[in-house]
Amino acid sequence: MNKSDLLFCFLLLFVGPPPCSLAADPDLLQDFCVADLNSSVKLNGFACKAAANVTAADFFFAGLATPGATNNTMGSLVTAANVEKIPGLNTLGVSLSRIDYAPGGLNPPHTHPRATEVVFVLDGSIDVGFITTANKLVAKTISKGEVFVFPRGLVHFQKNNGAEPAAVIVAFNSQLPGTQSIAAALFASNPTVPDHVLTKAFQVGTKEVEKMKNRLAPK
Repeated sequence: MNKSDLLFCFLLLFVGPPPCSLAADPDLLQDFCVADLNSSVKLNGFACKAAANVTAADFFFAGLATPGATNNTMGSLVTAANVEKIPGLNTLGVSLSRIDYAPGGLNPPHTHPRATEVVFVLDGSIDVGFITTANKLVAKTISKGEVFVFPRGLVHFQKNNGAEPAAVIVAFNSQLPGTQSIAAALFASNPTVPDHVLTKAFQVGTKEVEKMKNRLAPK
């Protein structure tokens, strides 16, 4: 082994791997990168709109001020304020949503694969919970002014068990956190998950699986 090889081994042992091996979002290299939602360029995020075409409207959204209509099957409505609604959020790693619940309304079990979620109660009280990878339920009732956290990627839910409507604001550490509803993903995918997979996974018969698929099929 020559001196160059020895030096290389020393660097690996005592200095550690080069910084490029670390996985994290890079720091911003510009003031902003307003998303060009019409660009044909595909990348991890959105291409930047020309700075000359950026306006204050790219950083503004009024949609969270109005309660959402909850007269649906679940009795809840999520109003997102992500990069698709606020192009100025592109590359900034944050977004919000508003969720409104009728009495008895449920935001059904789901995950956000790209973000941790923080819930702040605006009105009423809701039951919240998430399930760990060890299948432990962590749940609590939270009321106006209180906060609860759902760790990234874990299945979680919210339900209004009160007699009055409830509303929350949620924050994400992602410009586009993504949402995967557990029931819809399993029983309303396209193409559908094969019946024999679902019957074995849930230990039920084909009739029960078909009933779930029919109920959850997009209308």
